[in-house]
Amino acid sequence: MCMAHKSCVSEADSAAAAAALFAWGANSYGQLGLGHKEDVLLPQRLSNFCEPGCIKSVTGGGGHSAAVTDGGSLFVCGLNKDGQLGLGHTEDVLCFTICKPLLGCPIRQVACGWDFTIMLTEIGQVLSCGSNAFGQLGVPHGPRRCVVPQAVELLREKVVCVAAGLRHALATTVSGSVFQWGTGLASSGRRLCAGQTLPLFLTAKEPSRVMGLEDSTAVCVVAGSDHSASLTDTGELYVWGRNKHGQLASLAAFLLLPQRIDARCFQDEKVTAVWSGWTHLVAQTETGKVFTWGRADYGQLGRRLESPEGQKPHKQDSQLTFWRPQSSVSLPLCCLTGAAKISCGSEHNLAVISDKCFSWGWNEHGMCGDGTESNVWTPSPVQALQSPSRILLVGCGAGHSLALCQLPALSEPCQDVKVIYTLQAATGNPESQNGMNKERNRKERQSVTSTQSNSDRTRNEGP
Repeated sequence: MCMAHKSCVSEADSAAAAAALFAWGANSYGQLGLGHKEDVLLPQRLSNFCEPGCIKSVTGGGGHSAAVTDGGSLFVCGLNKDGQLGLGHTEDVLCFTICKPLLGCPIRQVACGWDFTIMLTEIGQVLSCGSNAFGQLGVPHGPRRCVVPQAVELLREKVVCVAAGLRHALATTVSGSVFQWGTGLASSGRRLCAGQTLPLFLTAKEPSRVMGLEDSTAVCVVAGSDHSASLTDTGELYVWGRNKHGQLASLAAFLLLPQRIDARCFQDEKVTAVWSGWTHLVAQTETGKVFTWGRADYGQLGRRLESPEGQKPHKQDSQLTFWRPQSSVSLPLCCLTGAAKISCGSEHNLAVISDKCFSWGWNEHGMCGDGTESNVWTPSPVQALQSPSRILLVGCGAGHSLALCQLPALSEPCQDVKVIYTLQAATGNPESQNGMNKERNRKERQSVTSTQSNSDRTRNEGP
């Protein structure tokens, strides 16, 4: 998420309550950190993920997950066939494990792409590991994969924000410039803009300055599967890349250069934060309104379109009438107004409102956490994470979800965790509530009896 504010659980809160990480959704590679490879339809607690530092961010990629502590330690798990976990090998890891090659190198932010990882250090240096098949590591003459984090040396200016898409990556520097690398957008750009010369930043395998943003100061960047976006210090949102699903709020099939989204799309309010899925975007404005646009067929916009085709007529002039995807129109979701935190997976989303977790979108692997595999069309509370738990953090991978919760003091034996988190409407299903409660209570009883004896042994081990 962009333009984040940091808040801290008070000492009194820390003494009165403990924190626990929950995970659910796709788990084919162990990306949930639960020690197995079975999908999980309800949030399940990671009883052995209780190191004494502070967790400040959680996120995921195509099949891997990452968590950063307040001290800058990076914990990773999941798919590792290209070395995207940065552990020095290519074996999958089923439990969150500290990235030892980064010990002594505090991490500020991590961004997970499909099969690679981008890290931003506290001193503003960018590191990368994983697949480099499309130049997404920013090391033009490097190998096709890297199993330990390496410096992106051609980024010489201090970086303040990084983003990872399907096969490309971005960085925002302290001066407000934006750099992009990786050829993930190039093939669709050549096909959809035949006869036009692609700018270097769409084809480069090393950091290349994004043209067209010279008159603005970027504060953060986000990436989708085939598009990029940048938010400026004046609350303007620029987008470029492929527009197949209307995610660029434009009529163009592909934008070679950044184009500013008209402020009227956000009711003339400044944008203060932006998030991106593979083919949809979510933005929050200065008054807390949350807008969504882009692909909508899995419910990822949190609203149903007016027609089955998802289109409505739009006149460009008196001579020409054509069809404009309704999904390209950004509309506010009233139930998300004032959301403290939001995260986008590939086609699903999580949000925190009043300390409660809401989910919507693609749910084939149970990533919405409602105990089913049916898509969720409107933001709905994740019942298994309801009160008295307080949601501190949320994060999404392509098809999985993570949430850090503050629990009542007596429900968690590890009470030395002080959590620092980064700030980034609906009804439940009463028929499934009893089942979820039973499942949650069973796991709670198991966790209380086993965590105390196992925590010291498993704290820093792999699977």
